Amino acid sequence: MSRSPEEHLAEIKALLPTPEPELVNLEQAHGRRTFSAITAAWDSPRFDNSQMDGFALAPSHLSGGTFSVGPTIPAGHDPDTLYPRGLGKDIAPIMTGARLPKNTAAVIAVEKTKPGHFDAQQVEIPATPQKQFMRLQGSDIAAGEEIIPAGTVLNSVHLGVLASQSKKSVEVYKKPRVLIVTGGSEISEKLGAATIPDANGPLLRALCRRNNIDVITGLKTNDDPQRLRFDLEQAIDQYQPDAIITSGGISHGKFEVFRQILENTPEAWFGHVDQQPGGPQGISVFQDVPVISLPGNPISTLVSFTLFVAPALNHQPLCSSHAHITETVHGLKDNREQFLRGILSHQSGKLIVTPLLGTSSHLLVQAATANCLIRIPARTTVEENSLVQIYPFD
Repeated sequence: MSRSPEEHLAEIKALLPTPEPELVNLEQAHGRRTFSAITAAWDSPRFDNSQMDGFALAPSHLSGGTFSVGPTIPAGHDPDTLYPRGLGKDIAPIMTGARLPKNTAAVIAVEKTKPGHFDAQQVEIPATPQKQFMRLQGSDIAAGEEIIPAGTVLNSVHLGVLASQSKKSVEVYKKPRVLIVTGGSEISEKLGAATIPDANGPLLRALCRRNNIDVITGLKTNDDPQRLRFDLEQAIDQYQPDAIITSGGISHGKFEVFRQILENTPEAWFGHVDQQPGGPQGISVFQDVPVISLPGNPISTLVSFTLFVAPALNHQPLCSSHAHITETVHGLKDNREQFLRGILSHQSGKLIVTPLLGTSSHLLVQAATANCLIRIPARTTVEENSLVQIYPFD
């Protein structure tokens, strides 16, 4: 019995343990996903401050005129030490970011005054609007308000926001720790007449790094099920992974080694998902560790990781959007959805996607320039410039 891609993703998620949080330093938090919502501990700005290098004005100065100049307020200096009663008859030279003294009604930029510098004892100013160039306390956000929602992938701006709130660390989802198993008797670093190098191992490691998944170790298998069973048991005992990802060995051939040792384990399902490439899929539990078994052709591995492994291990919905396709594409005539490799770009203000030639799952080199998958529904002709569902790799 086959499944839809969405059904298979749901089954994998149900097999995985509940995600846990961990506390990391801000330096380690870039690209990590927040475990819970983060609220502001402080108003932002924390105090009224100047937006300009200029002069702080009292209400009596707003109509303009020539005024005496008081002591300068540098950034980081408490203005109460210089103006304990607040602004009076004198205007106050003030630097950008400096805290405003009490009774400030506006700030005027120094270049809008005469003589236009800070060295004069008296300065002529024009009429000035109230609250001009004043950054008021809490105008960005008030203490207690949510600043970063739960499940947010932290970028550089988020880290700046957290630092501005005096946060040194942040609670994020703990990275899943996985064991990767690739191989087969045809996979060998010593190339022969009928052997090939391991492409899936490096591919899966790179995909894991990009998706905040820690690869704790990797195994290679020949086609000996007893040897594989022993190696898996040893690796699980030593590393205690959260999940195992296998590549290849799950179809109906004579030497499908993963299927041989996993098919009769708890929660096992080996069958087909209604998609091309990546139809053969499997899930199981081996010694209490969830196993996600992917097909062995490199493109099938890439597609399967994007659709199933990354969202399942990160406990996220499958991320997709829409773009205009640049050419007409005919869907498959059976029940399978097709996932083409594509190049996503912007053109004339809209998101467009161009399918790459070749749909076979062994065409790894031809897929090297792809940055997304394009979903083509079964038994459907997608016309040029139509909106299609896409799944970005990044």
